[in-house]
Amino acid sequence: MKLLVLLTLSVLVTAKVSYRNYKLYKIIPKDEQALQFLKNLEDSSTELLRYQFWNEVTEVGNEVSLMVAPDTQNLIEAALNESNVAQSVIMNDVQEVIDQENPKWRSGEANPVDWTVYNTLEEINNWLEQMVQEFPNQLEILRPGKTGQGRDIVGVKLDFSPNVRKKTIFVESNIHAREWITSATTTYILDQFFRITDVEQRNIIEAYTWYFFPVMNPDGFVYSHETNRMWRKTRTRYNIFCYGADPNRNWGYQWMNGGASQNPCSDIYAGPEPFSEPSVRVMKEFIETIAEDMVAYLDFHSFSQMLLLPFGHTIDHLNNYDEMKEIGRIAMDELEEVYGTDYVVGNVAETIYIAAGSSMDWVKGEFNTSIAVTYELRDKGSYGFLLPADQILPTAEETLVSVFSILREYRIRHPEDGDESTTSNVNLI
Repeated sequence: MKLLVLLTLSVLVTAKVSYRNYKLYKIIPKDEQALQFLKNLEDSSTELLRYQFWNEVTEVGNEVSLMVAPDTQNLIEAALNESNVAQSVIMNDVQEVIDQENPKWRSGEANPVDWTVYNTLEEINNWLEQMVQEFPNQLEILRPGKTGQGRDIVGVKLDFSPNVRKKTIFVESNIHAREWITSATTTYILDQFFRITDVEQRNIIEAYTWYFFPVMNPDGFVYSHETNRMWRKTRTRYNIFCYGADPNRNWGYQWMNGGASQNPCSDIYAGPEPFSEPSVRVMKEFIETIAEDMVAYLDFHSFSQMLLLPFGHTIDHLNNYDEMKEIGRIAMDELEEVYGTDYVVGNVAETIYIAAGSSMDWVKGEFNTSIAVTYELRDKGSYGFLLPADQILPTAEETLVSVFSILREYRIRHPEDGDESTTSNVNLI
């Protein structure tokens, strides 16, 4: 009997998760009582229950996306009505949207990284290797360590004048496994750095040494592709049912100081201690080796269309907040000019919710890095984490414009942090 139970649990853990007939609701708390009800519901949510919040409950009037399993929908709808929570269905069948999200990928064949499809970890890592082979004088492959499941964490160092010491910029994405648009965007940016011919933009690119880590959470990312599309966390086993910690609540600065959970089954479980997750610990140690020269830390997430500034544990405007908000607003205005996509700019805690223990906050808190920003990419909730693949290129294109805007505006104010005399020394594609 014991063996049978273990085998059954193994099947439950490894079987492909289907979201057939799951609904996604847009819900809005109308008063404080409704808000408290949703917070209690959110606190009770685990990977074992039949509903999942796609974004966090914040304040009265703010929209929240809530996914609910078929056998729980009547109960949840009745509870929402009783608790004065406005509701509407924005997806009738989440699995149908998943099936349509990435149509080329569903063929089962390997895909090139061409930003018409969301790629697997293997496809992204193979593409990085190919880029290094094509540009060996400018790119270097990086494997600073392994995940809890033994996968390499793979990145690249980009430098168009590697014998000159420069300020560094770190770019990370997919620390949350299900946010596929983020690695699609950062790989696009890396690719474009070899294609752009505009003189001002080339000067910005070549003024810095760049570090790109497209997939900061390889174990979770693979799991989101192969088993559970909606997986967020790492894959560390914490008990017989619950796996993973939130790798963006696991960093040591203000760890567990709000917006995180001590429940191993929660999507925002912060881990048993700071840097408990092997992938987080590896990247912490790597970043420490480059932090002295780091002028910018660019962290990519989805969704909500926001540019977020430190910190997540307090609404106080600390360090160079005012300057960065001004720069961020200019950048988001220029982003909007590309396709009309509008972004909000502000401190994490007051713009979305309290969220301590993030990588951005750790970098800002430990090293006072001048530019520390988190993008929450498209959209505002119509698709959420399931942004269709045909939105990859427009998302990446507008985001690249804003990255240049941030660096340009910062360099105008701080010319000592960039070498304006840098000239091109690479044959562009």
